[in-house]
Amino acid sequence: MSEVKVGIIGGTGVYNQSLLENEQEIIVETKYGKVKMNQGNYKGRRVYFMARHGGGHSVPPHLVNYKANIAALKKLNVNAVIATAAVGTLCREMPPGSRVIIDQFIDFTKHRSPTFYEGEEGFVVHTDFSDPYCPEVRAAIFNAGKILNQELIGGGCYVCCEGPRFETPAEIKMIKMWGGRPCWND
Repeated sequence: MSEVKVGIIGGTGVYNQSLLENEQEIIVETKYGKVKMNQGNYKGRRVYFMARHGGGHSVPPHLVNYKANIAALKKLNVNAVIATAAVGTLCREMPPGSRVIIDQFIDFTKHRSPTFYEGEEGFVVHTDFSDPYCPEVRAAIFNAGKILNQELIGGGCYVCCEGPRFETPAEIKMIKMWGGRPCWND
C-alpha cells in the first residue's frame, strides 16, 4: 500500500496548520495556475495545508482558483482531502459552533467551472456524484471525534452559494425547502 498523504483545505477562520512538524511553504504549478501551501508531517503522515482564501483571508470566494487547488493536491499524489467551511445553518436546534461532517451538497453557484473534463480528450465525461464525499474519510473523521469526545454531526447537506454576498430571504426560504440543512443521523 502506498503512503497516505492528506490534503487540508482550510476555510474561513482556518488559515494555518500549527500541528505540522518540519513545516515548509511550497508552490505547486498546475496548468490552472500556481498554488501556495505548506507541507509537513503529522504523526508520521505527509500533510499538505492550504488556506482556501489565501493568507489573511485575502481572496474572495468568487476569485478562489478551485481547479488549481485540487490539481495541485492531485499532482502531489494526495490520497485524502479534508476541507473546512464556516457557514450558517437553517436548523434552529443546532447551536453555533456545531461541527457537521457533510454527506451531500447543492451547488448554487453560477460562475465556477463545474468540471475538469472540458472535452479536450475528444469525449464527454459524466461524473457520478451519488456519494460526493468519501465515506471512508467521513467515517475516519467521525470516529476520531468520538475518540476525542468531540461532538460531531454525522450528515448534512451543504448549500454552496456564490459569495461574497449573502443569500436573500427568498433564497434562504428556497434552500430550506430543498433540504439544505444538516441532518441529525449518525
